Amino acid sequence: MNADYQDFKYKELTERMIKIFYRVYNKLGYGFLEKVYENAMIAELKKEGIPAVPQSPIKVFYDGEVIGEYYADILVDNKIIVEIKAAKSLVEENEVQLLNYLKATHVEVGLLVNFGVKPEVKRKAFDNLRK
Repeated sequence: MNADYQDFKYKELTERMIKIFYRVYNKLGYGFLEKVYENAMIAELKKEGIPAVPQSPIKVFYDGEVIGEYYADILVDNKIIVEIKAAKSLVEENEVQLLNYLKATHVEVGLLVNFGVKPEVKRKAFDNLRK
């Protein structure tokens, strides 16, 4: 564990989210559609009393103008975007997609979780001061 890890924004909430991901993965395994995992994670978040919105609409801005809208798989406590994948493995495009979501919104922390053959978690951050 490096020193940067100690300074993660929303570290405690992020760790709770990762535990929930592994709990869901251990119960369901791999092979379901992303929506199944999303629903299971929402159920676990409710049990934990963590506010979360599935398919939360997020506007994308360009030069101050709304140019599109996308839906975050799960927006946790208005602080963390969780992007869910159910692929063989994560690829660079998945990480770039999450970073773009963070750049386009007020949200600074994202988790990319993959319910593949092997469970995978990537944490991304993009500070609002850089937006």
